[in-house]
Amino acid sequence: MLSVKNIISIDDLSQKDIESIISRADSFNEVLSRDLKKVPVLRGKTIMNIFFEPSTRTKTSFELAAKRLSADIVNFSSNSSLKKGESIIDTVKTLRSMIMDLLIIRHSDSGVMDFIARSIDVPIINGGDGKHQHPSQALLDLYTIREHFKSLSGLKIAIVGDIVNSRVARSDVRLFRKMGMDVELVSASMLLPEDLDYFDCNKVHNSIDDVIEYVDVIYMLRMQLERQSRKFYPSIREYNRYLGLNLERIARMKKGSIMMHPGPVNRGIEISEEIMNREKDLKDISKINQQVKNGLAIRMSLIYLALTN
Repeated sequence: MLSVKNIISIDDLSQKDIESIISRADSFNEVLSRDLKKVPVLRGKTIMNIFFEPSTRTKTSFELAAKRLSADIVNFSSNSSLKKGESIIDTVKTLRSMIMDLLIIRHSDSGVMDFIARSIDVPIINGGDGKHQHPSQALLDLYTIREHFKSLSGLKIAIVGDIVNSRVARSDVRLFRKMGMDVELVSASMLLPEDLDYFDCNKVHNSIDDVIEYVDVIYMLRMQLERQSRKFYPSIREYNRYLGLNLERIARMKKGSIMMHPGPVNRGIEISEEIMNREKDLKDISKINQQVKNGLAIRMSLIYLALTN
């Protein structure tokens, strides 16, 4: 049981909620290790993926999670009704009228999920809203870190890159801090928000070299090129110089530390081609594929708990 009906923001989840989500994900990870990777727990339930923004990983992961739980899932990704003048609320209400039990929604406007939640009577899961929140990504990130380290308390996390445009950064920081981890930001001044109070971080650095040797987790953010109305950085070369991860920097990482990225990776910007091409050799350090795998179990957990609340 969760204390909330809708899974919209990390801030809404209590520590008990987070522990329930993680515990249920453990159970579903065991299911995913079987030959028959499916359970009938949500047979007869109907879920709709409503994605007003392009998505590959999140949308596919939620779709597969629903199918592994034996629920029926419908994908809606066309903006045709909106282009004809219909409001987003009317579109969502129309889709809800088709007897849906759960809506998973992604939208480019920050804060739109609260607006939608007040207008419909079924639970919703936030698949990402603007620059605001991406709770399922943060939870799968936490799950991946928990797999690698015995204890979360006191772990040092460095979140590197395009902070100002990243909903992943906002969700991760709030969740990691809630779970007792120390979070530091690494970014150029033009890629940081003017008000850093929301992040409540211990330190802010301008170069990855400042943190590479002592943090437990290097979390590389994707450069949000599609959300940039203006160019935030002078050149890729300049970005690489201070914020890019390459083999030389990987070699300087603390023993036992890991590197993460929410995907998709902009090769040659956040992470070098050499690292991406040697991901199999670096599997003890790079957890990018493990994050994708864990995303399925976490999203199965979120769907199950939202529909059995």
